[in-house]
Amino acid sequence: MQKPSVRLEGLGASVFTEMDDLKRSLEKQGKNLINLSIGSPDRAPDLQIRSVLSQAVLEGDQYGYTLTRGTEEFRQVCAQWYKDRFGVILNPETEVLPLMGSQDGLAHIFLAYIDSGDLALIPDPGYPIYSAGLWLAGGKKVPMPLLKDNGFLPDISKIDPDLARQAKLMFLNYPNNPTAAVASLSFFEEVVEFAAKYDIIICHDAAYSELAFEGFKPVSFLQARGAKDIGIEFHSVSKTYNLAGARLGFVVGNSDVVGTLSQLKSNIDYGVFAPVLAAGAYALRSSQGSIKENQEAYQRRRDLLIGGCAAAGWEMPVPQGSMFIWAPVPTDQDSVTFARDLAREAGVIVVPGLAFGDYGEGFVRLAMVQDEKVLQEAILRIHRFLSQKR
Repeated sequence: MQKPSVRLEGLGASVFTEMDDLKRSLEKQGKNLINLSIGSPDRAPDLQIRSVLSQAVLEGDQYGYTLTRGTEEFRQVCAQWYKDRFGVILNPETEVLPLMGSQDGLAHIFLAYIDSGDLALIPDPGYPIYSAGLWLAGGKKVPMPLLKDNGFLPDISKIDPDLARQAKLMFLNYPNNPTAAVASLSFFEEVVEFAAKYDIIICHDAAYSELAFEGFKPVSFLQARGAKDIGIEFHSVSKTYNLAGARLGFVVGNSDVVGTLSQLKSNIDYGVFAPVLAAGAYALRSSQGSIKENQEAYQRRRDLLIGGCAAAGWEMPVPQGSMFIWAPVPTDQDSVTFARDLAREAGVIVVPGLAFGDYGEGFVRLAMVQDEKVLQEAILRIHRFLSQKR
């Protein structure tokens, strides 16, 4: 049997692999686990969205290839949604491209622009696909530290000019995974100026733009003056409307970059299933009431978890957005040891910060992806666990 490609050796960070192996081992032992590790929505889509999807799948003409560019209806609805939500004007023919979930585009943009040895500026800690996609394309990572003292934003002024001149891409992600940090329009304007100076394509992952709390509305990178000249933005319909398994997202922005990604994808796939596009179009042009319900549900979960853990002696910052809490390790342990012990002794699964990069050490990520009754049980377990550690 032939050996797998050597490029696979750089995938699957060892920390993630270790935690996944531990989870499976504990499950085989019959341990009851509460999984707060995977950022996958546990709530169902709005009933009307499900109805549109179910009706579409019964239509006999919905089973052909949709091609990479999807349907005209979906692209137009995306453009209208962007105008209504952010005030950003997009050409649905050249500046909008549907994706099989935003990760589809996040992974493939590297193959569209990175040759062997090319550099990309990647946040650390950061969502793993940024590093994995770059590795698969043969590129080299230039980490941008996300530090608490800077609000978990990269300090653009500290990027080495020599490395900036060589870099082709910069990845950003706000509201952020894993840190749950948010970014201002002034920060994005600084990024645009930097990217224009060094001829860098900005790739902003806005998967959690519609998951924010207490009336806070995250801004779009494309709202910054000149942003469309140098960058693109990825959105997740899957995350926004609880359609994770249906795999639907879109990328918008610079027409040349969107067109290049479309060209690559046209050689890889045949587009999103038409009924999913129809459901996504309906969701985007709906009253957006389901988004408000989602926000309120996650805010209740956030407050429950943070309040309960604080009572147990684990102080956590209160995020303004995303489905995550980025919490400092509350014991005198590294993040991997703490997460391992919490899983074995309390049956609560979280992700060690080290899994997201070297600068993630000292933190763990909790995903608010269980209902309130389950979170109450998780809090009780965490309380007992921390009491034993003291």
